[in-house]
Amino acid sequence: MIVNHDVDGPVDGPVVVLLHSSVCDRRMWESQWRPLIDAGFRVVRPDFRTCGDSPAGTAPYSDDGDVRDLLDHLGVRQASLVGSSYGGRIALQVAALHPERVSSLLLLCPGRPGHEPSAELRSFGAEEDVLLDAGDLTGAAELNARTWLGPDADADAHALVRAMQQRNFEIALAVTESHELPGSPVDLATVTAPTLAVGGAHDHPDFRRIAAELPTMVPGAEHVELPWAGHLPSLERPEETTRLMLEFLTRT
Repeated sequence: MIVNHDVDGPVDGPVVVLLHSSVCDRRMWESQWRPLIDAGFRVVRPDFRTCGDSPAGTAPYSDDGDVRDLLDHLGVRQASLVGSSYGGRIALQVAALHPERVSSLLLLCPGRPGHEPSAELRSFGAEEDVLLDAGDLTGAAELNARTWLGPDADADAHALVRAMQQRNFEIALAVTESHELPGSPVDLATVTAPTLAVGGAHDHPDFRRIAAELPTMVPGAEHVELPWAGHLPSLERPEETTRLMLEFLTRT
């Protein structure tokens, strides 16, 4: 199955794939979509399975495998990957397993393959589970918006995250059998793409630490921390994040 996706921009333009957070879906990139296309990039934004408009899997799959299959489906030999949170984790998986397919990596408050969550992060998960077990999807979606959006996020950003997260919960909770494969072990030292890991000063400590530590794991990777950002900078200060993305993608 090819996951649901949008693609637009010059047919011969360099390809950029936008990989969303698990809290969100492809709509989180709305503010970056048109500026990237106008800058000459061919832009692809998929929905991971059980997110947005992509259904659950009915056969064994992995999200990094879905990204690779989407590139093959579109006839794309190599692309830049921009990943937010879980999307950053998947971008790292693809870049480590298939380095020849990735021309550059921009990771916004990324997850990392193999990261062991702290007690604080597990506590958040337990609080979310209590709400989901009680059938309070609205409350669980609100918890996620409140936790993951930084202080500069406006009311529209909060409403969008709540809507995206609640839809993801609804799809996932309707699944009676999971076909997702366990993540493949990866060696991040095999990544060859120029890499920028972006952290947020207001983000959860686990994700701040992941971004800061990636230059010790990915050859040549750079790290920058945004003093204003929470966990989802593309929704918190869209224009500023777009400028950062364009600068990095143009440079690399």
